[in-house]
Amino acid sequence: MSKYYLNYLDELESEAIYILREVWAQFENPVILFSGGKDSILVTHLAKKAFYPSKIPFALMHVDTGHNFPETIKFRDDLVESLGVKLIVGSVQESIDQGRVAEEKGKNATRNALQITTLLDAIETNKVDCAIGGGRRDEEKARAKERFFSHRDDFGQWDPKNQRPELWNLLNGKHFEGEHFRAFPISNWTEMDVWNYIKRENISIPSLYFAHEREVVFRSNSWIPISEYLKLEEGEKVEKKKIRFRTLGDITITGGIESDADTLEKIVLEVSAMRKTERGDRSDDKRSETAMEDRKKQGYF
Repeated sequence: MSKYYLNYLDELESEAIYILREVWAQFENPVILFSGGKDSILVTHLAKKAFYPSKIPFALMHVDTGHNFPETIKFRDDLVESLGVKLIVGSVQESIDQGRVAEEKGKNATRNALQITTLLDAIETNKVDCAIGGGRRDEEKARAKERFFSHRDDFGQWDPKNQRPELWNLLNGKHFEGEHFRAFPISNWTEMDVWNYIKRENISIPSLYFAHEREVVFRSNSWIPISEYLKLEEGEKVEKKKIRFRTLGDITITGGIESDADTLEKIVLEVSAMRKTERGDRSDDKRSETAMEDRKKQGYF
């Protein structure tokens, strides 16, 4: 009797599709948290596969900081149009205008943490009971603590010491009114897995992931892109470098790396030699040793 073996990417794909189908089975109004980054694009692609030939049964939810890369917003809009799905946008600028949050000041000001209030407001307003994210355990030590189904209390907060066991991949999404879950179908994927899968499936991604010339300034050991939102300090020098981004977020905090990787093949080779996590160039994660966990406990992605 011949044995049948799954390729490791097929195993990861199968696991993610199982989790996405469990979300649809257990929750009333789930959404995909969509940032325009490679991980949320991957989750959306997996959702297409999970429910083919039907349309994706989830709306996409984007928390718009107002400080996004223009390329990211265009990619988001084009994808939503091609999929024919609903897009829910939570605006950080509206939260500021309504006095829900106060904008940070100073050289390293960012709207990253302000997204928490906007996200939780959007979840409550739209009666979302499960938000599907593209978080992965290899990204950051706080995300390594996440389960596939991650419980949030009625304040939207995360308690890493009070999560449910998932023995034999049995997932429990039961919750009280006002509580919700976050689901992470690609939690077991690594950055290398993501790129190998994107290459195999020929998934479209924003041009920001490929090497290109851009005006940048060196700050916090990263090449931060010049934008209308970035305040230059005295002595900081604007340079033109060939860079690419390993992760996408708020344009004021997302650092690029010098690179010649302008194809998927070159990116895979480059990532295979990396010894630094992809979030190592995100200045929001450098504020303290527990910056990500502190934000997640408050309701961050």
